[in-house]
Amino acid sequence: MTSLLRRKLLQGGLAALAAPAVIAQPSLSKIRFTLDFRISGQMAPFFLALGKGYYREEGLDVNFDVGSGSVASITRVASGAYDMGFGDVSSLMEFVAQNDGRPTVQAVYQYYNRAPFAIIGRRDRGIADFKSLAGKRIAAAAVESTKRAWPMAARKLGMPADSLQWVTTDFSARDNVVVRGDVDGATYFHDSALSLFQRIKPAELAVLPFADSGVVLYGNAVLAGSKIVSENPKAVAGFVRATHRAMLECLIDPAPAVAFVKQREPLLDEATEIERFRITAQYVATAESRANGIGDVVAANFQQQLDEVAEVFALKVRPRAEAVWNPAFLPPRAQRLLRG
Repeated sequence: MTSLLRRKLLQGGLAALAAPAVIAQPSLSKIRFTLDFRISGQMAPFFLALGKGYYREEGLDVNFDVGSGSVASITRVASGAYDMGFGDVSSLMEFVAQNDGRPTVQAVYQYYNRAPFAIIGRRDRGIADFKSLAGKRIAAAAVESTKRAWPMAARKLGMPADSLQWVTTDFSARDNVVVRGDVDGATYFHDSALSLFQRIKPAELAVLPFADSGVVLYGNAVLAGSKIVSENPKAVAGFVRATHRAMLECLIDPAPAVAFVKQREPLLDEATEIERFRITAQYVATAESRANGIGDVVAANFQQQLDEVAEVFALKVRPRAEAVWNPAFLPPRAQRLLRG
């Protein structure tokens, strides 16, 4: 071996040692996630987990799309167009029943421990409590969770389900018809009503949460399609862990999360969205979830809701609870208990 060849080999070896090692990065599991509506402070934990990289730490590449209601979200997931979504549990119960009780879509993390359903009415129209709603004109979208849940609240109140006069109104026009006085009130997710509160003084409105009627209703949950549940359960568990991690942070201080929401929707007002999540938190961190752990349900309450949905909606098939609710992906209870 010539001295020139030895020198070239040595130089090549040193160069190889100096070169940075190329380490293969594991591929991320893609999750297509459909929200139930437009992006706002209500969804802050999702965007905190996305912005801080919690999903990526779990090996996930998550894409969030806006939705057009719970029924649409459930259908999107069931069709396979989306892997996971965000939708109302009562609507999911009905959907599973209509599909012969097959668990094509399941709730895997109970986001709203109590549904934030409410009817908000004008006090100058005589609305002060649930009983005063009789005969009043109440605006609601053609298909939406709050209106559909009214018969369950009405039964608890001893009121006929048809005691209200429903006025079909698009979501985008709901505030306007209340402000103009075209109707006496409207259905809302309580945390969606801040736009109305900015136009009519809250003291001039009666906020009537369905939870105050005595009905126990779980609200929107994180949903997963049967395909991802069976083929990539690790991804579902990772999504739930990351979301829950962000949820706990939001319950302490929603401001950092709302900053990430604003990055996605620059026209939003951060102060308004922080206040919106503070209302959301009332329905997430309830007495039940503080005792039982955020994200879970109480089996007896879930079964009671299933029975009520089956009766009120006259379902031909009553789905099994396990076809609707799958707690297998929840973090351990000790990690879901709020401190302080």
